[in-house]
Amino acid sequence: MQISKDAAIKGIGAPEDEELALINRLTRRELTADEVYTFALRLCDNDIDRDFERFDDGALDRLAELFVGAPGVFDHQWSAHGQTARIYRAEAVSEAGMCTADGRPYRFLKGWAYMMRTEENAALIAEIDGGIKREVSVGCAVERVVCSICGEPMDQCPHEKGEEYDGQVCHGVLTGAADAYEWSFVAVPAQRKAGVIKSAGRRLEDEARLGRKYLKSLRREMVRLAGIAEPEARHGLLEQVAGKLDEEELLGLIKLYQGRADRLLSGGVQLSYGEQAVPQEIADGAFLI
Repeated sequence: MQISKDAAIKGIGAPEDEELALINRLTRRELTADEVYTFALRLCDNDIDRDFERFDDGALDRLAELFVGAPGVFDHQWSAHGQTARIYRAEAVSEAGMCTADGRPYRFLKGWAYMMRTEENAALIAEIDGGIKREVSVGCAVERVVCSICGEPMDQCPHEKGEEYDGQVCHGVLTGAADAYEWSFVAVPAQRKAGVIKSAGRRLEDEARLGRKYLKSLRREMVRLAGIAEPEARHGLLEQVAGKLDEEELLGLIKLYQGRADRLLSGGVQLSYGEQAVPQEIADGAFLI
């Protein structure tokens, strides 16, 4: 799953010797401090964002390794022409006294990036120093998103992100960082502290989210109708079964259980005379005084 999380930039300037040594591990020739401009970035964090998602601590630690060497571009446009800078160091750090929205110790991924002091980059460096260029977002991949309530995959569990369950707000936990593609200068961040927006595959992710929401609605409907048609069945068992079914299977069972539920809920005639034909005068006799 491709995602991206916003960041903030702080200009530093010329690197110290130790920093320059780290930079030169990524270059084809030895650079001098006068040739290089460095700045620090707040990449992403473990707080719940506006999309009701967060990285777990393990993902942050792994991303610190994966982002070393990652290029900086503009607006997630994966073009060699747009590459302007590169991360040479990253680490997950804590911020003293700060907690996440759900009370956990706040941590964020900090990166250090460098760019060449060229005429082409002079305007960008001036904008970083002047506070104009302040936000970036990072494009990366995680192995799975699990529900904070039940720990199951978010697209298979019955819970909805943003809804409250027993005092806990449901959110997706981004787990198992798999890759770090790039980080991009952007105009409008969305995360509260470090920012959050979806990656270059935002539209695909939005479509996938709608699909997951549709499947969840089908599963809820199947469980509801099955509970009416099969009242002896346990609700938890029905939810487990529904979670393993695809769209076609769910629609088939919904149709089946809808028919059964309709027959159970619909009222029949109050009087029945069986299959044998009954003369009209006898059939109406029960209403005669």
